[in-house]
Amino acid sequence: MRFTFRCLDPHADAPLLHSWVTQPYASFWGMLSSTVDGVVEEYSKIQASGHHHALLGLDGGVPAFLMEEYLPSASPLAAVYAAQPGDMGMHLLVAPPSGGPQPGYTTAVMDAVLDRLFNKPGVERVVVEPDARNTKIHALNERLGFQPAGVVDLPDKQALLSFCSHSDYLAARAALQQSADSSNPIHQGASL
Repeated sequence: MRFTFRCLDPHADAPLLHSWVTQPYASFWGMLSSTVDGVVEEYSKIQASGHHHALLGLDGGVPAFLMEEYLPSASPLAAVYAAQPGDMGMHLLVAPPSGGPQPGYTTAVMDAVLDRLFNKPGVERVVVEPDARNTKIHALNERLGFQPAGVVDLPDKQALLSFCSHSDYLAARAALQQSADSSNPIHQGASL
């Protein structure tokens, strides 16, 4: 799978984002009752902040996920941990599947997001703070090398603070690839 990224346009992309963030599966995103105008307002603020940026991930040119990258030192995380130079925060929301679930798809999306972040100059560690109750994302984070650091209180939630160094990511990625290769020897080198 080959994903590309483009800058989110808060006005043009709001109807699409609204259709994602108001789905029950996106409850931890915190926008279930949002309006299209509310999405425009939220993402206009993010894009204008200078320290938080939203991108759409495209699969074959079709929007497939939303990612946000941000500086933890300029976020509510600054009150709960000592941000280090090289830290980059990340949020991820995968679009509802069209045509049913695809095994391994969300892992491939997360892999593409982490690969993009670690290829940015100066990024040494990715920081995430999903809701402490969001067990599905905790499992995905762990699968790709995140190490939990504990539950922290943020203004809008109790979050599981986790960190992923570049070396932890590469080790997790290699383990996933080895597992994929050994379980399906006919498709050596298949993507995650």
